[in-house]
Amino acid sequence: MASVTSILKFFSLLAASFAIVQMAMAGDPDIVSDFLVPSNMTGVDGAFFTFTGMRSLIGAEPPTAFKVLKASMAEFPTLNGQSVSYAVLQYPAGAPNPPHTHPRSAELLFLVYGSLQVGFIDTTNKLFAQTLQTAFGSANAGTISVPNTIFTTGIDDNILAKSFKTDVATIQAIKGSCTQVLNYP
Repeated sequence: MASVTSILKFFSLLAASFAIVQMAMAGDPDIVSDFLVPSNMTGVDGAFFTFTGMRSLIGAEPPTAFKVLKASMAEFPTLNGQSVSYAVLQYPAGAPNPPHTHPRSAELLFLVYGSLQVGFIDTTNKLFAQTLQTAFGSANAGTISVPNTIFTTGIDDNILAKSFKTDVATIQAIKGSCTQVLNYP
């Protein structure tokens, strides 16, 4: 007969397994379409893809209290299914941001004014701290100009039209605009 301790260990292991499975299944779904139109919308135009919620920041005075402006799926329905959101956090001088986690995302910081002490703790409990200055960094993002690499290579217009599922006139219009972009100082 199994001991009570063995039975308790079994049920503890079972409960922990369910918790791990739930954590492993947490997250946003994979991006499977260009965009999702909310069921309450009948048509989509360019305004659907334009978020204006950050315009209040232009020319605004520094905040006297912590302030956040978000562009998440709630504020900008175009983000539905895109696995991305954006937030602007404004701190008055010396204000802290309480420790927090993002269980379904990562965080990229862009500092516009002043300096900011930031840090994160990895899964081994090691602290990585840094004081950010007014600058933008990346993991060597680079830029590849699609017009340079596709539309100025001499690939036949018919092949490009088929590849981009459009017509030759559209390809020629894009090529014309590429010439203008490439000659921009």
